Amino acid sequence: MKTLLIKQALISYTAFHNCDIMLASIGVLLYRNSFFMVKKILSDKPTQLFIILSCFFVANALIAECIGGKLFSLERVFGIAPHPFSLLGEGGLTFTLTAGVLLWPLEFIMTDIVNEYFGPKAVRRISFIAVGLICYAFVMFYLAIQVPAETSFWVGSQKDAGIPDMQAAFTGVFGQGMWIIAGSLMAFLVSQLVDVWIFHKIKKTTGDKYVWLRATGSTVVSQLVDSFIVLFIAFKIGKGWSYQRVIAIGLVNYSYKFTMALILTPVIYAIEKGINNYLGKETTLAMKNAAMGKENE
Repeated sequence: MKTLLIKQALISYTAFHNCDIMLASIGVLLYRNSFFMVKKILSDKPTQLFIILSCFFVANALIAECIGGKLFSLERVFGIAPHPFSLLGEGGLTFTLTAGVLLWPLEFIMTDIVNEYFGPKAVRRISFIAVGLICYAFVMFYLAIQVPAETSFWVGSQKDAGIPDMQAAFTGVFGQGMWIIAGSLMAFLVSQLVDVWIFHKIKKTTGDKYVWLRATGSTVVSQLVDSFIVLFIAFKIGKGWSYQRVIAIGLVNYSYKFTMALILTPVIYAIEKGINNYLGKETTLAMKNAAMGKENE
């Protein structure tokens, strides 16, 4: 009886041992397969391109929102003294813009590039991701503002640099009003969706020709939408501005965006040429067809 129990114990031990070896082998196999799968995905040129464009798109949008609290004089950039003018009866206007407009033209170029090679679903997906991460950033900014500041050193640490209260400065930089945040996010999302729709409407009509028409055309319309949505929500609803003032300032802002869309048109051609050379003719054609829903052509 004792010998039988010992034999059964040895059999059980051997079975468990073999099971452990088998599970370990499966684990190693799964790890190797996962490793090679990830490596294969990351070595795929279209995937690499999408990752690069998506990262730039999201980072660019987030940075533009963060620096948008600063205003600058476009005239002074070119060494010209501002000359106030009137538009629609609204006087004292100058080309005073938010620093965010330095980056938004690049954002719409990225929109058109992603649209060209990956289609509208990809643009919508990364647009929602960008909005989600911007919201997350603003929540973190709010929490950072609310935590108690260190008063024995930090608050007054930059007095010699002309900043008497670092907490007030920090709040001023990162504490944008809720109406401005809401207006900016809504304008970004709506203008992206408009850009995608117009881009594909034009491309369905013209085919693969006239890159400048679909890229610049979609941008100038979407930028018009962007300019007025943000002002309407942030300042008409949030600050009680008159419609006259909203329209006048919106037109001034839009004139800059329209001009930049035209100036940057050659950049789109340069980027597309570089991407086409990187992907190769066959892959490029297949991706553009897939982006238009014509995978089998």
